[in-house]
Amino acid sequence: MSTSPHSSLQEAKHGLGQRLREIRKDSGLTARALAAFAGWHESKCSRIEHGRTPPSDEDIRAWTLHCGVPEQAPDLIAVARGIEGAYVEWRRLERSGLRSVQESVVPVWERTRRYRFYSPNLIPGPLQTHGYIAALLTAIRDRRGLADDLEAAVQTRLDKQRVLHDRAPGSRFFSIVLEESALRYRIGSADVMADQLHHLLAVASIPTVSLGIIPLEADRSQLWPTEGFFMFDDEQVNVELVSAHLTVTQPHEIGLYAKTFADLAALSLVGVAARGRITAALHALG
Repeated sequence: MSTSPHSSLQEAKHGLGQRLREIRKDSGLTARALAAFAGWHESKCSRIEHGRTPPSDEDIRAWTLHCGVPEQAPDLIAVARGIEGAYVEWRRLERSGLRSVQESVVPVWERTRRYRFYSPNLIPGPLQTHGYIAALLTAIRDRRGLADDLEAAVQTRLDKQRVLHDRAPGSRFFSIVLEESALRYRIGSADVMADQLHHLLAVASIPTVSLGIIPLEADRSQLWPTEGFFMFDDEQVNVELVSAHLTVTQPHEIGLYAKTFADLAALSLVGVAARGRITAALHALG
């Protein structure tokens, strides 16, 4: 199973702290001496080394300067900024509205060739209809009190779907695994949901799309539902939390998500059986 997003972030902070601790120890300085040289409270070094306080750019420059390795500062600053950018609160991402959030992910969508998406409760973005997107983003706008750029945001998300229809040989491939519950959760009106399910049936016929549905009755004793996630090649995983957007880039963590995705895919129904579950969800709408 994948590690929790919060524990992954803490692991990255701890790793940076340990690296700074090794630099300090190699220099022969005690934490108290380093703090004195830098003009800090003596507890600051301990908080940084244990991952409790993220170091600023100036903290890292002072740390490396007093430890005699100022040339290491640029690399350490890049690591620290990467950790900071890995966990971004929605209120920070959405301060300019919903459209900017949709636009911010366009580069990774366009450079990716292999997409692996797992969703326990929603139809993923590339497969969404206009009505489904509008219902989702309207709820987000209203719940978070955001600027009203809804139509522009919807159109930007629809424009991203062009990657789904790139038919050049070997260009892109989508592997998508949904929990059957994602077919049943009502987003928008019954008509919106029916249109979405019909669209899902159509998309499932695209040769570059593999769609799997994990049935409700699947044995989950070894692999219970986990957080939804989006894998872009073997370079990046995105996880949408209640409060923030998480970006995972460490190779060993990406490997855990890849293993989890393969295990989830093994539980899923594909082909005729998957389409049967979608059709059943359509009938349940009446």
